[in-house]
Formats: sequence, C-alpha cells, structure tokens
Amino acid sequence: MGISSSDGFATIAALADFDKNSGNRLERLLFNHRFAVIGLCLLLSTLFILAASHVRLNASFLKTIPANHPFVLNYLGHADDLKGAANSLRIAVAVKGEHDIFDAGYMETLRQINDDLYLVPGVDRAFMRSLWTPLTRWQGVTEYGFEGGPVVPDDFDGSHESLEALRANVERSGEIGQLVARDLRSTIVHIPLLDIDPKTGQTLDYKSLSDALEVIRDRYQAKGVEVRIIGFAKVMGDLISGLYAVLGFFAAAVLITSAILFHFTRCWRSTLVVQGCTLVGVIWLLGMLPLLGYELNPYSILIPFLVYAIGVSHGAQKMNGIMQDVGRGTHKLIAARYTFRRLFAAGVTALLADVVGFAVLTIVDVPVIKELAIIASVGVAILVFTNLALLPIMLSFTGVSAKAAARSLRAEAVLEQDGAQKPWLLRFLDLFTRPRAATLAILIAVAVGLFALTLSKQLKVGDLDPGAPELRADSRYNQDNTFIIKHYQASSDVFVVMVETPAGQCVDYATLRKVEELEWRLRQLPGVEGTHSIAALARKVNVGMNEGNLKWNELLPNQAMINAAAVRSPRELFNATCDLLSIYVYLKDHKADTLAAVVESTGHFAAKYSDDNARFLMAAGNAGIESATNIVVEQANGRMLLGVYLAVTILCFMAFRSWRAVVCAIVPLILTSLLAEALMVKLDIGLKVATLPVVALGVGIGVDYALYILSVTLFWMKRGASLSKAYYRALMFTGRVVVFTGVTLSLGVITWIFSPIKFQADMGVLLTFMFLCNMLVALILVPALACFLLKPKAHPAVAATQEVLA
Repeated sequence: MGISSSDGFATIAALADFDKNSGNRLERLLFNHRFAVIGLCLLLSTLFILAASHVRLNASFLKTIPANHPFVLNYLGHADDLKGAANSLRIAVAVKGEHDIFDAGYMETLRQINDDLYLVPGVDRAFMRSLWTPLTRWQGVTEYGFEGGPVVPDDFDGSHESLEALRANVERSGEIGQLVARDLRSTIVHIPLLDIDPKTGQTLDYKSLSDALEVIRDRYQAKGVEVRIIGFAKVMGDLISGLYAVLGFFAAAVLITSAILFHFTRCWRSTLVVQGCTLVGVIWLLGMLPLLGYELNPYSILIPFLVYAIGVSHGAQKMNGIMQDVGRGTHKLIAARYTFRRLFAAGVTALLADVVGFAVLTIVDVPVIKELAIIASVGVAILVFTNLALLPIMLSFTGVSAKAAARSLRAEAVLEQDGAQKPWLLRFLDLFTRPRAATLAILIAVAVGLFALTLSKQLKVGDLDPGAPELRADSRYNQDNTFIIKHYQASSDVFVVMVETPAGQCVDYATLRKVEELEWRLRQLPGVEGTHSIAALARKVNVGMNEGNLKWNELLPNQAMINAAAVRSPRELFNATCDLLSIYVYLKDHKADTLAAVVESTGHFAAKYSDDNARFLMAAGNAGIESATNIVVEQANGRMLLGVYLAVTILCFMAFRSWRAVVCAIVPLILTSLLAEALMVKLDIGLKVATLPVVALGVGIGVDYALYILSVTLFWMKRGASLSKAYYRALMFTGRVVVFTGVTLSLGVITWIFSPIKFQADMGVLLTFMFLCNMLVALILVPALACFLLKPKAHPAVAATQEVLA
C-alpha cells in the first residue's frame, strides 16, 4: 500500500493499490473511460476543424453602433432619406504636377474612375456624387434669370471651350470646398454604401470592397493621378487586412509560451500536451463560430488569444500538480486523478468567473461587444473540458519526465528542512504574511488606489486623435484623411441634425428661422467648421433673385420665395414628402470633447424649441453615430464593471464560503482595474468600443491568480498550518505557475504592440499591464489581507476533505 503524503493524498506507485472507484462521480466517469473521452475529442476536433474553414473575417457597420440608442433609432427611422449620411466613402482624385483639374486628361481619368466605382458591389449608385454624376448641378444668375444644369454638360468633349465652361460651372455650383478642392487640384467622388450586399444577402464584405478600391487606386495612380480614400468601410477593410498580421502574433505567442513553458518544466511531453489541449480549445471555438452564425471582426479576433492565454494558465496548473505527484513517486494515472480532485473545483470556479465576467459585457448595447462577450464566454466554457478534463487525461497517458518531476520538488523540500534558507523572492513574499509588512502593503495599496482613482476620473470617452484612431497615425488611411481635411472645406466628420415637420411643411418660414438659430449656435463652438441646410441655401437663392445684391442675404418671411429656393435645392437637404429636413454640421474632428459639445448644444436647443411643427432630433452622420456610441459606452462602463465584480464576488463566495476570503480575492482586482484606467489616461487611450472590454477581460483573467493562491492557502490553514507555511505551500504548488502564467501571457500579448491596428496595440499594452499587475498585486495583497482576515484552525481538518476548496 502507499504511504500518506504531506497533503493527505496517498503516494501510490502501483495501479493495483489504487481504488479506481474512488473520487467523485465526474472523476470516475472521465478517468475510467479515458479512451472514449479521447475518441470523442478526436471526432469533435475533426468536425470543428472543417467548420473553422468557413470562418469569415468581416465587419458590419450596423454591428458597431448602439442600435437601440435614441440617436441611432432616429437615424434608422429616416435612413432612406439620409443616404450616405452615416456609411459612405469619399475618394479624392488629385492631379500630379502643376496643372489643375481643368484638363482633358484629368477629366477623362476621373470619368473612368467614376464608372469603375459605380460598378463596385455595395455602392448605392442612385446617390453617388462626383463631377460626372447628374446629381451635381450648378445654378447661376444671368441676364436671362436663373440658369442651371449638370456641372459636366452632356456635350463635354475636353476641348478648351468645354473646359472653360466646366470651370465656370464649378465656380457657380457651390461645390468648391465640397466636391472640388479649394486649390482646384483634386475632386471628390462621394459614394454612399449599402449595409447588405444585394447579391449575397449578407453584410457587405468590407475586405472585398477595400481590395476592389485598392485595385482601382493602383490602376489609376499609374496614369498620373493620386487617389485618396476615406470612410468607415475603408477603415474596416484596412483593419481586416491587418488581422492577417495578428495570425503571426498568435504564432509568436504560441512559440514564446512553449519556450517558457519548457524552461519552466524541462519536459517536452507535458509542454506539448498543455499546448495541444489549449489549441484544441481554440480550434473548437473557431469551429463553433460559423455554426452559431458569427464572424470574426477586428474586435473579436483577439478572443482566440485570450482563450489561449486562459487555457495555458489552467493547463500549467494541472501540469504542475501532476508533475509534483509523479516526483513523489505516484503513478502517472493516479497523479492525474489527484490533481483533478485538488484543482477541478478551483479551475471551474475561475473559469466560471471568466465566463460570467465576459457575459456581463452583453449589457453594453453595441452588437459587436455583445458578440465579443458571447464568443469569449463560449471559448472559456470550452476550456472546462479541454484543459480541466482532457489535459489531465492526456497526461495520465504521456506522464512527465522523471528528471523534471524530481526537479519540481526540490524547492518544496526546503520547507521540510529546519533552518534551511529559502530563495530570496520567497523570503520577500513571506514578509507580507506578517503584520508589519502586511500593514505597509495595505497602506501603500490604498494610497496608490486613491491616486489611480483620482487620475481615472480624467478618462475620456471616445476618440482622442483625429482621423481613424484605430489605425496608426502614419497609416495610409490617416494620410489620406489629412489630405482631404487640408484641401476641402467640408470635413469628413459630419454630424446631422434631423428636423421632423408635418408633411409638406419642411420649408416653413418659422421652422427655417429655428434652423438658422441652431446653425448659428453650433458655429460658435470651437470644434465646428461650418454648417449647411436649406435655410442657408434659401439666403443664397434670395440674393440670386435680386440681381446678386448681398443686401438680400437674409431669410425673408416670404413663403413663396422660400418655396422657390426649395425647388432648386439638392435632395439631401430635405426629403421627397417634405416632412424631414437635415442640418449638416461639419466638425474639425470626432474627438470626444468635440462631439460632447455639439450634442450638449443641440440637446439644449431641441429641449427648448421643439414643438409639433418642428422636432429637432439627433443624430445621423458618422459623427452623430459616434456620439451615440460614446454615450452608450460611458453609461455602460460603470454598470459593466459593477456587474463583473458582483458576479465574480458571488462566485468566489460560493467557492470559499467566507466573506473574508472573498475580500482577499477581490481587492487586488479592484486595485488593478483602477490602475488600468489611470494608465489609459496617461497613454491618451480613450474609452470606446475597442477598449471598453479590456478592463472586464482583465478582471476575468486576473481572478484566476487569486483563486489558485487562495485555494491552496486555505487548504493548509484549515489543517492548522500558519499563514506563512500555508502561503509558502501555495507558492510552491500554484504560486510558481501564477508567476509563470503572468510573465508568459504578458510576453504573448506584448507582441500586439507591433500590430498595424492601433487599438490592438493599445489593447496589447493594457492587457500586458493587467496580466503583470494582477500577478504582482495578488502575490503581495492576498497574503497581506489574509494576515488580518484569515486565521488557521487549531486542529487539522478531517482527512475526508479531499478538495482544495472547502
């Protein structure tokens, strides 16, 4: 028979001496049917590999906006009347050299580009605008009265006379600064996009669209023009292109983790088993995505990283436990079952905390975050099987290196030797089990937490940089955006205020006076470059009707004259039934402060002046949609963190049955969350759709550290060990793996800082910080808090308690 080991589990070298019907029902089911379990895993893995080949990389405009926010509901209610007011492309075609756009060669190239873009799938062709489209018209006052027509006439032939006529038409069209650059050296092709591809019935494939645009860009840049492209779809296309670089980072993370895991264990067998089981979990997740109807997008592409990271963490704990039992002389199958008994409850609790923590993200009313939360929850749930059950079963077959197993016990042997010198790091951490050092650690934590809390109050919601903050400042997209902002009066950041009126009364004089007043107020804001509406156009038409006399630049209470102006107005200013008119507000940028100022000013005006004849509604345009997103993100942040911590607290209490132990587990997480938000302030990272989940994900993963350390510490304290000895046991059994995991995960995600996608680089920095900070804070604060909250039992617990978690 075996001899009793120090932790109450018998050291049994021969299977004949082991009762295979011992342990709980789940353990018996899994380990007494190991071949069936492995066969099932092979079958599922084959099916999921086939399914994973159908995973799509894409992004949807509608999924990135808060569909139930009033701003978005207002926009969607009038989407047919506001084509291109949210999801559109602006393509600038610029001349090279010293000449301007009034050149036969340039105009022919522009026509060809216009025709090619017209045929690109996903373009809302009826509302496309450029110099060559019939929607682009000029109006002027001549000795014959008002005249007008297409900017590029039907008889345009590129001759000197037709080019001069074109110049005159452009000058009279009012498009300089809009479709035509102020320096007359480039023009815009404005392309509204459909959200659903009419050919496939699926969401528009932004990667294919971006690739088609790049083909057109390359083709015509070789013909002597520069092509600049901006818009949400191009941002998404560039992000999806950048996702392929992420696959390289995933491979790098696997290699780095493998190298460190082998250095930690000195055993190739266990290293390969841990990595293999974890990658099986990732494959199952990818295979489930198309079955659940999900795609990978620039936000959810990081979930396989996190699932892999969490899987390695739990796998390393299981491997470490088995290795130590084998080192004591226990048979590899028995060692696997012992480790399953010890750590399954702790592992399930930690993974449930992760699942619930991720699931709480579904309260954020942005579809892309809800999808991210569901995908992350499914991925972590898969790990319950692949890393808590399949991994010890696989190790029960492969075993571990005998030398590696013996090596894993050398440090633990120090505890048994009276007066033996512990390693300096363990001596340092042991200090926090004593009142003086524990008090100092807690006071420092409180001071740091208060400082971080104060700093976190400065955290801004939304983008803090111009252009597309998702991409690098020197990216081609942001260079194109800078070019267009520099050469065009109309900003790429447009906030649209909708004004609802009774049918046929959208150009009523009283309504237009209110519109004028709102425009004037908005133009006083520092972030507003200009506005455009039917009210402003009516002024210009009034001047034209009076021989161009600027004294008539006023909105007169003459409904007949206003109606005459409306007849000559472009359709985007009001709809066909004249029960909706639009105010276009052109912003300098879409920074959080700029959007907040516009929303506040418009909101106050709407509350005061809206009535049955004119209801002022926010908001359309890319800036309007982004302002709604910012509001939802800001409101959701507090609720999300509260939900995550409440869920984790409940799970910890269910596991430990002690509020004191729960405090020891939760306080380190709160400190790390505050420090993460303070770091975002220092790094000028705004709180937005891309970064909102990071803190919650950090809490979900970070709780694992405290759970594993506390579970073993409590196990020994319940058997009468002092906090110092119990904590040392925890460090030897799970603490070493906690350090290994924190360092390994940090090295794995720090590769993201090289991503061409800036928000992924930001997430890499934040997750690296949270992995390391959670590890360090848990190693210091858990024993410090336990020093005052947890006390050892006077007598050892009965041997019947075989689980680590009581």
